[in-house]
Amino acid sequence: MDDGSQGRFSLHFPGVWRDVRAGRDPDRRFGRAPNGFLNVAAGGGGVSGFRGTCARRHALAIFAAAVVLAFGAETLAQSGRVAFPEWREALRPRALARGVSDATYTSVMRDVKPDTAVLELVRNQPEFNENLWQYLNRSVSDWRIEIGKEKAKEYSALLARIERDFGVGRSVMLGLWGIESAYGDPVVQRKHMRPVIPALATLAWGEPRRRQYWEQELIDALRIVERGWSTPDEMRGSWAGAMGHTQWMPDVWLTIGLDYDGDGRVNPFGRPDDALGATARYLQRLGRYRRGEPWGYEVRLPQRFAGGARSRSYEAWRKAGVIRADGESFALPNATARLWVPVPGGPAFLLGPNFDAVRAYNPSMNYTLSIVHLGDRIMGGWPFVQKFPGSEAAPTLAEVQEIQRRLTDLGFDTDGTDGRVGDATRLAVRAFQRKVGMEPADGYPGLRLLARLREAR
Repeated sequence: MDDGSQGRFSLHFPGVWRDVRAGRDPDRRFGRAPNGFLNVAAGGGGVSGFRGTCARRHALAIFAAAVVLAFGAETLAQSGRVAFPEWREALRPRALARGVSDATYTSVMRDVKPDTAVLELVRNQPEFNENLWQYLNRSVSDWRIEIGKEKAKEYSALLARIERDFGVGRSVMLGLWGIESAYGDPVVQRKHMRPVIPALATLAWGEPRRRQYWEQELIDALRIVERGWSTPDEMRGSWAGAMGHTQWMPDVWLTIGLDYDGDGRVNPFGRPDDALGATARYLQRLGRYRRGEPWGYEVRLPQRFAGGARSRSYEAWRKAGVIRADGESFALPNATARLWVPVPGGPAFLLGPNFDAVRAYNPSMNYTLSIVHLGDRIMGGWPFVQKFPGSEAAPTLAEVQEIQRRLTDLGFDTDGTDGRVGDATRLAVRAFQRKVGMEPADGYPGLRLLARLREAR
């Protein structure tokens, strides 16, 4: 199987670290004019004790990673000034001051060694520039839709309870779960995640410009062990420390975690109850999710529309000639929404407050669109009616599997042929594209690529 992209930190967008470092909108990589700039300091009320929002939590980790990209793994490892064992002992009193017992610190940290591959991974993250339609085709894939439908049935009672307790619809929860962790797939966990405590220790020791941030996350991970909520062996995640079904950093685990299954501990692994319940509560409290309202709709605009993008009621939009792309009526005519056209000449959307509630979990507009669209598809919705300029239909699961088989047969390793697309498949695609002179060599496993593979000998 190949779903290595799930092992990344939660923003999911290749090259986003460089954009944050340069002060650019992360969504710029999807071939559109700037819109919905990254909010690295989103504030507001919300879950008690939470240090800022998820947007800030994501941005801090990404900024820290950007520093590593800028300076290089070898330089930063050498800049630790003290040997790792000495640094490890120097951290002990700070951990003890925050509630970690001496016994826990010794038990967990005694044999920890630097995971220097983390610094190399950060420095050499593969980068793929892609259009928004390509990103959506990959994210809202046949595999994610079909597995999402299975999860909707399997966890129907849990999703109903979440909707009753927090008002967050099951489509949103399924979409977020699918995008964040491929529904907590154990194969992803085993093949693409790494022990979090050695990774965070390496970043805290070897990345001096954001040392305080990484130390905070490492100590929070130790506090989780101290509370008996998890073990170092169980705590596997991305190189930056995001873990579990909805990719919690240790700080988030401690501050928004919820024992939703009643087993006496908060844990984002295993059963999805705690992860999904706490995430729904986050969307309700900090995102201000509104019970019963849609996230928005794909819409058609009248010709030469000049009505502006400011928020107004759906009824006001209808009177201005804006209608749902599927021809249905607006369910709540008095609810409000704003207009968003992510790519000129492509689909247009009316976005309600619940789109922004989901966006509170991650500041990218395109990421949020992928979540709500995946959720809609899982619940039986159709692909977008209007096409993005230059786009092609999304390949079916069978077609992605055929792409992977043909690439493998030609000597390009896709790390499996199960129809899931991660970095290994995309690197294999790009290598094939470059070999045969396909332009652009963007690593996108689509129908044009499949046609070229079928011609290959």
